[in-house]
Amino acid sequence: MGNEHTSKQYDQELEAVRARVLKMGGLVEQQITQAMQALADGDVTLADRVNAQDHEVNAMEVGIDEDCTHIIARRQPAAGDLRLIVAIIKTITDLERIGDEAAKIARMTKSLHGTDRLYRPRIVEMRHAANIGVQMLRKSLDAFARLDTASATQVLRDDQQVDDAFRGILRQLITFMMEDPRTISPSIEILFAAKALERIGDHAKNMAEYVIYLVEGKDVRHIAVDQVEREVLR
Repeated sequence: MGNEHTSKQYDQELEAVRARVLKMGGLVEQQITQAMQALADGDVTLADRVNAQDHEVNAMEVGIDEDCTHIIARRQPAAGDLRLIVAIIKTITDLERIGDEAAKIARMTKSLHGTDRLYRPRIVEMRHAANIGVQMLRKSLDAFARLDTASATQVLRDDQQVDDAFRGILRQLITFMMEDPRTISPSIEILFAAKALERIGDHAKNMAEYVIYLVEGKDVRHIAVDQVEREVLR
């Protein structure tokens, strides 16, 4: 009975940490959405809120990291449980960095709209890139929750769409700057925001790779998507 009780308590600890990762992911997704809304509307107050949320995300990362450290010290997990702890530690690092990128977009919003600039290039592709990034994050979190390697592998393929969108934004910004030098300064700031979206896609991709590692025990970093699909979805 004692061993059964200990095992059940251990499972509950692991499940509690998993739930906190998903909660952290939800907060980070909200950061991205609000940062893009602030950028589109010129809402400096909302941008400030996104920046304030970054402290909460940072605190969640530290708390989950500490919980994982305690589980390793007390339970000495092995095999699948150890992979779960490793995947969680890596995942929360990427989630924290996604939060940083959302805060960066919020800061660009304040810089763009906190002055009386007359020239602000409108980038429709920014919204498109943000939607892809948010969808990648959702898929990665869902794959983590359901241990779904098929969804995780799809995230790896989706990353190319974010890269393509970033290149499209870059080309459009270059055109703006060549046609009207007055757009150079705001265009550069929008470029920083676009790069943040591209990095969000990279971090979501990393998270999907951790899911594959967790389920399959295979490190698929730096491996072509086609090869990952052959090995994981066989």
